[in-house]
Amino acid sequence: MILLETLQKACLVVTIIGAIVWGLIGLFDFNLVTAIFGETSFMPKVIYTLVGITGLINIGILFDHIEK
Repeated sequence: MILLETLQKACLVVTIIGAIVWGLIGLFDFNLVTAIFGETSFMPKVIYTLVGITGLINIGILFDHIEK
């Protein structure tokens, strides 16, 4: 159970960072990920995929109260 909680917290951090990046895009039209890695790099696609996966993992947090 501790391992799952640690995974969810790590995923939550990644999801929050992703939300900040999207906030920068929405407010200032500034993409921090492509500014760091470049538009032609494959890294932005990897990062966005990881943020999406961590968001899906964090869905479990919504249903945490049901288990308890």
